[in-house]
Amino acid sequence: MIIPFTKMHGIGNNYIYLNLFTHTFHESIFQKLAIDISNVNTGIGSDGLILIHPSDVADVGMRIFNKDGSEGQSCGNGLRCVAKYAYENHLVKDKIFQIETKAALVTAEVLGSREMVEQVTVDMGPPLLKRSQIPMLGPSNDQVIGEDFQIAEHHLQITAVFIGNPNAVFFVDAIEEVPLQKLGSLITEDPRFPERTNVEFVEIVSDKEINFRVWERGSGITEACGTGACAAVIASTLNGFVQRNAEITVHLSGGDLHITWDTTGHVLMKGPAETTAEGIFYWNE
Repeated sequence: MIIPFTKMHGIGNNYIYLNLFTHTFHESIFQKLAIDISNVNTGIGSDGLILIHPSDVADVGMRIFNKDGSEGQSCGNGLRCVAKYAYENHLVKDKIFQIETKAALVTAEVLGSREMVEQVTVDMGPPLLKRSQIPMLGPSNDQVIGEDFQIAEHHLQITAVFIGNPNAVFFVDAIEEVPLQKLGSLITEDPRFPERTNVEFVEIVSDKEINFRVWERGSGITEACGTGACAAVIASTLNGFVQRNAEITVHLSGGDLHITWDTTGHVLMKGPAETTAEGIFYWNE
C-alpha cells in the first residue's frame, strides 16, 4: 500500500502525519500502521502516527496512535504540528482556529506566514484534578497533590493531573540521576492507573524555570511531551514552586516550551513546530 506522509516534530517529539482531507484509508489499518511506520529499522521511525482529519465540531481534527499501536487522547507537540500543517496547507483560513482531539476541543494560534509557521500557541483548556478524572484509584473526589507513592524500592511523592492525557508528576533534586527507563516503565503500567499514565520528573530551577524528563504511555522515553510539560507546570503551581499566570519555561530534552496556567484556569502552551520530511511509505501490510 502506498502511504503519502509528512514527518514533523515539536522539539524532538516526532510523528508521522497523514492528511485525511485528501487521502482515505480504512479505519482497520491505523493500529498496525502506527507500529510499522514508527519502527526505525523497517519503517520511517517516529514516536507514533497522527491523523489530520475533517471534523464536524472543529476546523480540523487530530487522532494520535502511539508507537505501540494504542490510541492516545491528545498530544501537545502534535497539536502544534497539526496547527502548522493545517495553516500552511490551507486546511484552515484563519490564524486562530479549533482542533478536535479525543480529549477535548482546543484553540490554536499560529505565528508566521502561509509559507512558514514558526511558533504555535495552544489553549489546552483547564486541567482536571480529581482522582476519578485522571483516572487514578482511590477516593474519587480527592486531588492527588504531594501524595506518598511507593513503587518497588522507591519512595516518591506524586501529583496527578489530567490535561489531554493522564500525568503522574514527581519532583526530584537532580533530574539526570533519575532512572527514567526503570521508573517510567513501572509507573505507567501500575494498576493504580487503570488507563495507564504519562510519567514526568521535574527539577525546579527557579520560580520561572523547570527541568523536565518524560516517559510517555505507549511510546516510552521521548524528547518532549507537550501535555506532560503542561502537567509539570500545573503540578509545580499546586505544590507552591511557581505562580499562576506566570510564563514558565520548561526545559525538555528536545528544547524549551513556555507554559502559562492563567487566572481563568486555562493552560497555554507556546512552542515551535517543524516539518522534517515528506514522501511515500511503501507499506507491506
